[in-house]
Amino acid sequence: MNWKTLFDMQKELDHYILTQHDLQTENIFDKKVLALLVEIGELANETRCFKYWSVKPPSKKPVIAEEYVDGIHFILSLGLDLGLDTYESDDKASDHDVTTLFHQVFQAITTLKADKSLTTYRTLFDTYVSLGQVLGFSPEDIKKAYMDKNKINFERQNQGY
Repeated sequence: MNWKTLFDMQKELDHYILTQHDLQTENIFDKKVLALLVEIGELANETRCFKYWSVKPPSKKPVIAEEYVDGIHFILSLGLDLGLDTYESDDKASDHDVTTLFHQVFQAITTLKADKSLTTYRTLFDTYVSLGQVLGFSPEDIKKAYMDKNKINFERQNQGY
């Protein structure tokens, strides 16, 4: 999948947020990293993949998709901070289960915080795309869910979120 369109949309949203909150001169990379970790935790909670003690099913696919693209928003934003404005994801199928992929995503985020290189960013991006695939999302699903949530994010900013 080519992510150029979503990077462009994220760049516009990031600029709008930074301007709205007068953060143009602030370095908020580490805050974005923490926000991403929180969003991934929220996604895991909706999938319930780790709740071995519960028989309650995962949330419906649209709920999981919205949580998943919250992570995409922050991953794209971090990429922009690293100077990227496009990316070609690996898109190869993963043979890992959902829980393992969540662990790998958390590890990749932590590694990126310590090593802000394009190599570590690519590892994070590709691992997160693999997680999306294992969760059952096609590139089209991701793009649509991202666009829907991006619109909501702009509306929230306009409403003083």
